[in-house]
Amino acid sequence: MDELAKKFFNDGRSFDLEGLKECMVRAYEYIDGVEEILCCLKQNNYEMHAFTNYPVWYQLIEDKLKLSKYLSWTFCSCLAGKRKPSTDFYLQAVDHLNVDPASCIFIDDRMANIDAALSVGMVGLHFKNAEVLRKDLCSLGVELSPHVNEDEVQVQ
Repeated sequence: MDELAKKFFNDGRSFDLEGLKECMVRAYEYIDGVEEILCCLKQNNYEMHAFTNYPVWYQLIEDKLKLSKYLSWTFCSCLAGKRKPSTDFYLQAVDHLNVDPASCIFIDDRMANIDAALSVGMVGLHFKNAEVLRKDLCSLGVELSPHVNEDEVQVQ
């Protein structure tokens, strides 16, 4: 987080880093219905990875939401040195995973990022809300019904 403090303002002015972090943590929450989708995907053994332009503060999101119980923070621009929508970033992901791009479903709320995914051969879904995402995933044949007892994986 020291890196964030150094880079947050280009002119290097001082600010309340702890206050900023507290405000950010308070603001992060799951979008309605998304955690349930993540839980179903996890229960059905789909491999999931974060593909994000977040700087090091992705760690704040993890601390609050515990996303790593569903997915890996594999492709963070602050670690990879690349950013969406650079096609190099998408190709790096495919190479790292050693998969055919067509076997990857890329979900994002920005069309520019989806267009980049499509250009390298991935399937791209435009995130609007959980209900639309659930329908889009089902139309691709993705299994979203749970295969385990609800007690085994609980959504908090």
